[in-house]
Amino acid sequence: MSNKIRIGVIFGGRSGEHEVSLRSAESVIRALDQSKYEIVPIAINKRGKWLVSKDGRALLPGAVMNSADQPVAIFGDPTEQGLTRLTDDGTSGGREKLDIVFPVLHGTFGEDGTIQGLLEMADVPYVGCGVLASAAGMDKVVMKCLFRDAGLPIVDFTHFIRTQWEADPEKIEKRVIDETGFPCFVKPANLGSSVGISRATDQESLHRAIELAAKFDRRIVVEKGVDAREIEISVLGNDEPVASLPGEIVPQTAEFYDYNSKYINDNGARLVIPAELSTEMIAEIQALAVRAFQAIDGSGLGRVDFFLERATGKLIVNEINTMPGFTSISMYPKLWEATGIGYSELIDRLVELGFERHREKSRNSTSYS
Repeated sequence: MSNKIRIGVIFGGRSGEHEVSLRSAESVIRALDQSKYEIVPIAINKRGKWLVSKDGRALLPGAVMNSADQPVAIFGDPTEQGLTRLTDDGTSGGREKLDIVFPVLHGTFGEDGTIQGLLEMADVPYVGCGVLASAAGMDKVVMKCLFRDAGLPIVDFTHFIRTQWEADPEKIEKRVIDETGFPCFVKPANLGSSVGISRATDQESLHRAIELAAKFDRRIVVEKGVDAREIEISVLGNDEPVASLPGEIVPQTAEFYDYNSKYINDNGARLVIPAELSTEMIAEIQALAVRAFQAIDGSGLGRVDFFLERATGKLIVNEINTMPGFTSISMYPKLWEATGIGYSELIDRLVELGFERHREKSRNSTSYS
């Protein structure tokens, strides 16, 4: 009998960040030590269908997505403990136990607490933040409110819903101008990887930016633009999280660190790792990052993004990402590598943190008498 940990790596998904997830999952799967893990790649296509490779040999996302795939499902039944293979008529074709799941999913239906809720119901351990932290970390409005209540420094912002914009765009534009001014950044509240984000410098560009953001989410957030350095830092842990050395993003070909710079164009931004900061500033960033992680009740991993205002030297907590990119050019693993934890060791630690969190939650009583 194998002593390997059977790990399901879920990727793809019904999200605007589907392609990002494929790139991240490929890196994760390549880095998993096959002497320790039995890897089960689980693809979710853009229609939301769950698939695994029938022959079990295709380990990389591209191969799984293009092979003769077997439909599967994870049911919210703790007695199932893993994957259920489905026959052509939708009935069960056998079950496969999973020891733990690594949901390498970015954006909606993956990073927002939905997949985490399913895994909680199924009582399957998983890597990363729980339902609450994932949902709060996904929604930029809720996140900023939690940061503000925790006493963390944040940028001025306003928010509204799509139907309010459609009913009276002039009223919304006036509110944005009054509360954030120009320049400002318009974002879908529940999407990451800079998808749907635009910089607005006047009313005309603001209108276009809101129209774009409204295509991706019903909730839109607008943040005041600041002239600042962009600093990112990685957090690792459960109840006693630690922060890595910080890095700096220096955009080279765009006004800000957009989707293309993050995932497509290797020359789109220069990553300075570690960031050129004083020892005191590094310590302050690390402390604020841990506080931000704890403010959403994070577990496992998170990447916290900061602004460092050029004129004042003031630190601003911008946002937290509870399932940061894991591609070859992503900051999260690169920062830990600079801090002394290599990619494969990092994944080992994340898996153990997932088991640890599951054991801790299993201590909770489900009966009262």
